[in-house]
Amino acid sequence: MSILLVEDDEVIRRSVGLALERYGYRVATAGDGLTGLEMFREGGHDLLLLDVMLPGLDGVGLCRRIRETSMDPILMMSARGDALDIVSGLEAGADDYVVKPVDTAVLVARIRSLLRRAVYAPAVAPAAAPERPELSASSSHLRFGDLVIDTAGLEVSVAGRPVALAPTELRLLLEFAANPGIVLDRQTLLRNVWDYGWDGDSRVVDLCVQRLRKKIGAERIETVRGFGYKLRR
Repeated sequence: MSILLVEDDEVIRRSVGLALERYGYRVATAGDGLTGLEMFREGGHDLLLLDVMLPGLDGVGLCRRIRETSMDPILMMSARGDALDIVSGLEAGADDYVVKPVDTAVLVARIRSLLRRAVYAPAVAPAAAPERPELSASSSHLRFGDLVIDTAGLEVSVAGRPVALAPTELRLLLEFAANPGIVLDRQTLLRNVWDYGWDGDSRVVDLCVQRLRKKIGAERIETVRGFGYKLRR
């Protein structure tokens, strides 16, 4: 697997790059946002690891530019305790974030989780109960009104128009679709979608839900205050 690391601090860039190479990853590096954008456009990378504070084009802007054409996994790095950077990165389309300084084992675990989610999406089992969404035993298509989810082809459409979802957004939608009408709390979603075995930052869930709502319709996912979210039948 190849990782594009965009980090302006030379010491951090070298140390993180060497650490990832020890874990078997191929690492390409850039020291500023514009160079990172050029390297991204050249292709060949499975995941992008972006610092927030970059010269020329900052990490949030770079993330937005990447999301214009690609749904590749993006992991943002932010200064410790800087909530604004974290929120901005997630709203720009990042799949996850880590705070610096970051433990190598934690960083690698997050990378592995993102790469797993990029190449695998959980199958949604056909439902037998009549009140479940429309899905025949021989079909892989779930229907929620004009929202259609092809669980085999991993494609989503609304009113017949295809919708491009980032890997995390797709897994989140599949998790909701597997439990229509059931309220899922944030910690359950962190475990099942983000592979977090610990209490992660629930802002990751909230912001991903916001992005998903913009793409499939805000009315599709209902907020149940004090509990979590549910997909309307």
